[in-house]
Amino acid sequence: MRNRVRRLPCAALGLALSLSALTTAQAQRRTTTTTTAARAVTGNSFNVPVTYYKLPNNLKVVLSQDTSSPTVAIAVYYQIGFRIEPRERTGFAHLFEHMMFQGSQNLGKMEFIRLVQQNGGILNGSTRFDFTNYFEIMPAHKLETALWAEADRMRGLNITEENLKNQQGVVGNEVKVNVLNAPYGGFPWLDMPQYANTNWYNAHNFYGDLEDIEAAKLEEVQQFFKTYYAPNNAALVVVGDFDEPEARSMIEKYFAGIPSSKLPAMPDLTEPRQETERNAVKQDALAKQPALSFGYHMPPRNTPEYYAMGLLDQLLLQGEDSLLNQELVQRRGYTDSVIGGTNLLGNMYNYQGPMIWLAYLFHDAKTKPEEIMAAVDTVIRGVQDKPVDKRTLDRALTKVRSNFYDILGQLNGFGRADLLASFALFDDNPARINTLEAEFRKVTPQVIQRTARQYLRPGNRTVLKIVPKPAADPKAGS
Repeated sequence: MRNRVRRLPCAALGLALSLSALTTAQAQRRTTTTTTAARAVTGNSFNVPVTYYKLPNNLKVVLSQDTSSPTVAIAVYYQIGFRIEPRERTGFAHLFEHMMFQGSQNLGKMEFIRLVQQNGGILNGSTRFDFTNYFEIMPAHKLETALWAEADRMRGLNITEENLKNQQGVVGNEVKVNVLNAPYGGFPWLDMPQYANTNWYNAHNFYGDLEDIEAAKLEEVQQFFKTYYAPNNAALVVVGDFDEPEARSMIEKYFAGIPSSKLPAMPDLTEPRQETERNAVKQDALAKQPALSFGYHMPPRNTPEYYAMGLLDQLLLQGEDSLLNQELVQRRGYTDSVIGGTNLLGNMYNYQGPMIWLAYLFHDAKTKPEEIMAAVDTVIRGVQDKPVDKRTLDRALTKVRSNFYDILGQLNGFGRADLLASFALFDDNPARINTLEAEFRKVTPQVIQRTARQYLRPGNRTVLKIVPKPAADPKAGS
């Protein structure tokens, strides 16, 4: 049985990301003078330099120097994602991500892309649960070019009927290719939130129904841009080899004059406590064998239980040594792999609203989902019935730490920029990047046990089964 690669929403225009990741084990890092000082981290950790301030228009700015490579990563994150797009306009946030490449005041259609590539850079963008992001990785001496281009499209897009219709077609085709006409399309990243959540904002089809995408009006797109793509709803992050006073001067020059907008109140995203297990079956005419996913509502961000779930994720699901892998793959042979985690569209740090911790697998038709879930319950009861021992906890901490540094080292500074932007948007404190390890180390075996009992209970769980749909008999009805 082969592993399936889960299909995620394509990043804008499918641009390739090919730069190698930076190493993160730097012995020395240059510190900066900060408005919000980066906090010291003990042990073998290093301290990420963080300078954080806001322009008068309330644009959040984060600077983090790293001289290990003559490159810079520039990221602009807007606090508008799948969750709070307009009702009856599913996929609107994703559609608008594409609109951001259709031209601005000084750059024509597709010229933003050519500008970056002709200057030796790469770029991309994506829509997530709680933000839409755009980034470039450039040679260090091209920082000003990227800042000017990002400011140009923040100041104003070329939103025309022609561009809208063109991108409606692009996004519609993307939905068809990645979801409607693909085996296991949308499983489980798109499916599970719709079955597990009850609040529309968390439970609607994020990728978009074709009829909603096609119904978007020009004036709606224009108002969406005016409202959400404003400096007071954004964070700008620069990571890499730059001179801080020069970078601040450039940012002031290009972004300070962009007017802020009147933001609407954030909708209520809370989910009611789930008391009874939910079960769902989805037929898939293109699937060759059954699949199974199970998910649990996560604790609120930044609570002790949230960090405990990060450790439970490592113990239960991540790696060949994980308990679910040992039970379902190695011992029982139900599947060749069981994978998943918190926030399949990112990681456990870069989201804000309600989230689901989930696992998924593919299995043979002779294996019943009930057998698999019985084995899952056996594993989970093991962490509920007694506290984990010190050796097990230490192993989970090591895996969390390794994962964290992997994120920091992704794609020449983009991984670091992603965390800094998320913490700026959601917590108004990008220096949180330097406190995460300490928070995980506070978690005791008793907190892990309490969290497993409270959040990994069957009543907090949704089980989704993918069932291959038999092909229609061509002789039927003849």
